[in-house]
Amino acid sequence: MSRLSMSLVRPLLNASRRRCLATATAGHVPASHSAAAEPKRALAAIPLGNIEAQWAILSPDEKNDVAEQLEEIQKRDWKSLSTDEKKAAYYVAFGPHGGRKPIHEKGDGFKIALGTAGAVGVAGLLFLLIRSASPPVPKTMSKEWQEAMNERAIEQKMNPITGIASEGYKGKGFVQ
Repeated sequence: MSRLSMSLVRPLLNASRRRCLATATAGHVPASHSAAAEPKRALAAIPLGNIEAQWAILSPDEKNDVAEQLEEIQKRDWKSLSTDEKKAAYYVAFGPHGGRKPIHEKGDGFKIALGTAGAVGVAGLLFLLIRSASPPVPKTMSKEWQEAMNERAIEQKMNPITGIASEGYKGKGFVQ
């Protein structure tokens, strides 16, 4: 698994373990899986003020510690929480990290526009190069030739019901 997916999955696994331990009775849980057999790590007190700036440099373990610390803090009365604690809880839950990380960084729009303009420019140059190497337009594409084809079609009464030889025809005929 990638580092990002592990950092997203680990809190879910920890939460599911806690739920299982909280709902299971001692008779249903083997001794090796009981809460007493699993040593509880002491949470390192990470300052919650300006967590937005610190979040990018924290290790995945420290991020989990912060999430667990905030989980414990949020169990208290919400009105007793400080503004920094509320901001940190909101940022950890809904901040632009993990799955909510923006796809493009700041300034990427200019790079994308420049790349698109470059690609269109290369395509235009390629078009002109191919066009310059192509043979000339056939003589049947000239306006005089097409007008002569119209006259010939009228002489031969081509499509006399709805076409060029019909009464009141107002179309261009073979002229493009």
